Amino acid sequence: MARRKKAKRRRSPKTISLLNLVESYAYASVITGGVMSNSPVGMLGLGPAGTTAMVAPGGGTPITLTSIVSDPGTSLDAMQANFMANYQGMAVSAIGIGITMKFARKLLRKPISNVNRNLMKPLGIGVRL
Repeated sequence: MARRKKAKRRRSPKTISLLNLVESYAYASVITGGVMSNSPVGMLGLGPAGTTAMVAPGGGTPITLTSIVSDPGTSLDAMQANFMANYQGMAVSAIGIGITMKFARKLLRKPISNVNRNLMKPLGIGVRL
């Protein structure tokens, strides 16, 4: 009996897509803004706190990782209250981000391909649009 051919291993891309990074940051911004009243960078304690449009009613205080570690009970209660106040806006924003990114990729397919082929690939920096 003949031996079966092994399936070729699927390799992960060796480049980083800038558009995928932008989309991921936008989703992270929606989640951290709605749940923690903070930006993703502010949540880590690296940047200005409270730099987001979604703030819990009553002005919600921005929650950072240090506040979660120092007082988990209060922080988790505040996160739950923020989520319940903002989940509808977060859902609409997430849907809008998905639609916008899909539309932008289709609309800008040729320019993106041109930049990747003529600028990014010759540089060999491992980044693409």
